[in-house]
Amino acid sequence: MLSLKVFSLFFVAVLLLSLGASIAQATRHSETAEPGGWATARRDSSGIAPDPRALYSLAIVQVYAAPTYGWKGAVAVHPWIIFKRAGETRFTRYEVISWGSGDKVRRNTNLPDGYWYGAKPRLLVEHRGPEAEAMIPQIEAAIKSYPWPTTYRAWPGPNSNTFLAHIGREVPALRLDLPANALGKDYRPLWRPVGLPPSGRGLQVSILGVAGVTLGAEEGLEVNLLGLNMGVDFTPFRLRLPFIGGLGNDNLQQDKP
Repeated sequence: MLSLKVFSLFFVAVLLLSLGASIAQATRHSETAEPGGWATARRDSSGIAPDPRALYSLAIVQVYAAPTYGWKGAVAVHPWIIFKRAGETRFTRYEVISWGSGDKVRRNTNLPDGYWYGAKPRLLVEHRGPEAEAMIPQIEAAIKSYPWPTTYRAWPGPNSNTFLAHIGREVPALRLDLPANALGKDYRPLWRPVGLPPSGRGLQVSILGVAGVTLGAEEGLEVNLLGLNMGVDFTPFRLRLPFIGGLGNDNLQQDKP
């Protein structure tokens, strides 16, 4: 009983500290944001993606994520995937977007490495050459097999993070490592609570993305309670924390403009 109380106090303390740090980051960003709201927010290229014309002969696959727009940017991210085959001079971008009717899976709605309504994206995954070329057909097949193409729920899912997690499970060679604040990445149907983690390598037990445990090659050990994830990653070593993503290398919340 004492150990349960200690764990509960520790979990609440981590939640409050992570939320405070994330709100502070979001506040600093909002102070420098341009007036006009989402309609005038930056959506131009961040300059991260390589020039596809200069690398005409090279296949490339990349995954990005950026803090979501508005207050949700303090607690969650929006991811997407881009790729091009050898011989192509343009990237193809896929993501799930909530607004609009019909299919939520969108193709080339935004620039490959564009700011996500004012938030600078961070590169999560990159593969080049034959390895990338080999996985592109698998990525396209995973996109076609996404189970919820016309459904979007911000919490607990399915949403944009659920979409990328599905691709990661179907294409383990991608070695996808979605951050802890990618809300919806752990969403699983009620009739299939056990399976692969978003990295495609390891084991995940998750009930609708609301409660579960993940042990993955890229994720490390992660516990999920009400969609709030906490754990330890070993590749590289860092704490995986709710709201801010984590402490250590490649913390998404550090890279707002």
